Amino acid sequence: MLAMNLIIMSLVGLMVGSFLNLCIDRLPKKQSIVKPPSHCDSCGERLRARDLVPVFSYLWLRGGCRYCGVRIGVRGLIVEVSTAAVFGFFTWYFGLGLQLGIALAYASMFLVIFVVDLEHLIIPNRVVYPGMVLALVFSGFWAGFEGFWPGVGVVNALLGGAVGLVLMLLPFLMFPDGLGMGDVKLAALMGLVLGFPLVLVALMVGILYGGLVAIALLVSGVKGRKEAIPFGPFLAGGAVLTLLWGGGILDMYETAMFNLTAML
Repeated sequence: MLAMNLIIMSLVGLMVGSFLNLCIDRLPKKQSIVKPPSHCDSCGERLRARDLVPVFSYLWLRGGCRYCGVRIGVRGLIVEVSTAAVFGFFTWYFGLGLQLGIALAYASMFLVIFVVDLEHLIIPNRVVYPGMVLALVFSGFWAGFEGFWPGVGVVNALLGGAVGLVLMLLPFLMFPDGLGMGDVKLAALMGLVLGFPLVLVALMVGILYGGLVAIALLVSGVKGRKEAIPFGPFLAGGAVLTLLWGGGILDMYETAMFNLTAML
């Protein structure tokens, strides 16, 4: 039964991944995700159902447009496969139920933010603002999930959002060239999603991960000192990791601090 659920949810993830690609393509351009129908950006030909089968269409057409032959970027394939993997893993981790649905909604939202910021160096308000409203609506359900953000409710979500906003706003005001206002809004969204104190875990993971990658890119010469390195993907990644293991990370930190205090 579990294997069948994993297969079904992974297939659902492939279809959702196709929709997320549409969002990633259109939201940075401030285009509607409803119309016009999917089409080739090169020749403008409307894509038929057979052209939109996740993964299969890309492989069958060898990564090109059926009508004009122009090459299609591999990003679409990566997003579809990644979304399918997320849906399958989250189903195994959470099991079927409301908790899974909410967690997948958050993961999908953060995936769009991850890719858009990576490609365009922007964090779209058309994802962040609706995400904030969604997080407030969802926050009323989390208190019943023991072991998963225990105690998170509307008040705790608002506290987490305020903490995330302030903690990212201060460095933005001090170093405006290093961070963007989109990063500040994203931190607030993370706080609304995770509540307090797990927003601290997500920010810590994002900052540490981002810092290590930035150092590696600079040392290797892949990026110059004056080249922008998007921070949103690391924050979004930290949020998703905290969705899964934030409670355990926080427990380990508290235990380590307790043992350190006892030794001193």
